Amino acid sequence: MKSGSIPKKDYIVVDVRDDDYAGGNIKGAINKPSYEFLTSVDDLVKETKNIPLIVFHCTLSQIYEETRQNVLGGKDIPHEVAVLRDGFSQFQAKFKDDPELVENWDKDTWASD
Repeated sequence: MKSGSIPKKDYIVVDVRDDDYAGGNIKGAINKPSYEFLTSVDDLVKETKNIPLIVFHCTLSQIYEETRQNVLGGKDIPHEVAVLRDGFSQFQAKFKDDPELVENWDKDTWASD
């Protein structure tokens, strides 16, 4: 992201979180909520066909790797697909104060109980 790569040209970040997306996101990420992901995955593949790298994530990105392989594994996709290690929870903890990486961050959403 800070490498000089151009978002939505060189890479795209797909955030599959649901309601917690409103609490902040990776700058420039598109939100494809998990509840609609399976019905929109074919459109996503078409929309991103010229983007060489797609990075998926959810809050923790724990089970998403398996889902990604099951859903996209059988599709003929022309790009590299990756999953953000440790998800947005850890990403925002490290980078929430960097406006080049995180936008719309809401402290109340991420406050510890």
